[in-house]
Amino acid sequence: MKKQLVLTAFAALLSVAAVIAQGGGGQRMTPEERIKFTIEKMAPLNLDAATKAKSDAIITDFVNESQKAMDELRAGGGDRETMMAKRKELADARDVKLKAIYTEAQYKQWKDEIEPSLRPQRPGGGAPPAGGGK
Repeated sequence: MKKQLVLTAFAALLSVAAVIAQGGGGQRMTPEERIKFTIEKMAPLNLDAATKAKSDAIITDFVNESQKAMDELRAGGGDRETMMAKRKELADARDVKLKAIYTEAQYKQWKDEIEPSLRPQRPGGGAPPAGGGK
């Protein structure tokens, strides 16, 4: 009986250590990190200096406005649907501005390749990938 208790305690300790080692849910990027990350992702668009400056300003405004809106909604106890609607509204306004300065090909590349890569990637959950995650 004593052996079982020790083994159970050891297994529980090992499980807790494994969960802690995985780092939990991760940390949100700051607005400055999001701006930098987004601008770096836009490199394949090959923007000229004037368009890049306008684009950077649009992205900076979008990130700052979304952060401000999300902070206000969180403080006011806003629900997920309200947050999603506000984010979509801000993203639509950003896209209108970007469409005005990008060529058709650049805007298509933004919508098809770059914008989807900016969304947070969430793990699928459940079972580990085939091959044991190696």
